[in-house]
Amino acid sequence: MPDATAPAHHVVRIVRETLGDEAVRAACVHGSAVLGGLRPTSDVDVLVVLTRHTTGAERRALTDALLAVSGARAHRGPARPVELSLVVHADVRPWRYPPVCEYLYGEWLRDDCEAGLTPAPAPCPDLAPLLTMARAGDVSLYGPRPTELFDPVPEADLRAAMVAGVPELLADLDGDTRNVLLTLARILTTLRTGRILSKDEAAALLLPSLPAEHRAPLEAARAQYLAGEYGSWADRLPAARRHAEYVAAGIKRAYPA
Repeated sequence: MPDATAPAHHVVRIVRETLGDEAVRAACVHGSAVLGGLRPTSDVDVLVVLTRHTTGAERRALTDALLAVSGARAHRGPARPVELSLVVHADVRPWRYPPVCEYLYGEWLRDDCEAGLTPAPAPCPDLAPLLTMARAGDVSLYGPRPTELFDPVPEADLRAAMVAGVPELLADLDGDTRNVLLTLARILTTLRTGRILSKDEAAALLLPSLPAEHRAPLEAARAQYLAGEYGSWADRLPAARRHAEYVAAGIKRAYPA
């Protein structure tokens, strides 16, 4: 049986070759890999912990290497899309909010990266759920395990980080309908339960509590996700928008500003 972590190990090798072994303290997986297993369209979600900050030249070299291996357009390496986050250990432990991400690559940045963008260090609230998932899975690809490296993220910071992303999600609804609906479902279920679930599990938990008129878009998004499909939302966008507005209102009630 093939090693399910092989694509993630490949990404870690790229980081170690680009930055040098002395710069890499540890690496782990997060996301779908630790939330019930990879789905057909899941990213390879990798977090690498560094001992030092990076240079612009190093980040550019890393970006070029990832463009060559990430996603369906890659010529070698992982066939899945890669999401790579780098953090400097001293920047995230002891914990403070918002944490700083040293580097972030994902396929949504491909066009900009191919045009010359080089991801740079920046505050990143999304590291709160990322580190929470990493600690929950506690899977090491290299070096110490996540529970040895990271402090638990305070619940208040986790909730704040997830809610902070809602406006950007709503802005992306028309272009990435399936994932936006599933992510909104995950945010609301996390606020209600205190647990981060996989996208399909969150949708399954939320669906019974929704009014009948708001179930169809989330049911369709969940079915597409499990089947590894995106499908056309052209005829369903009005219903998807109404559903998203309803769930966003639920998030606001669960986490009033």
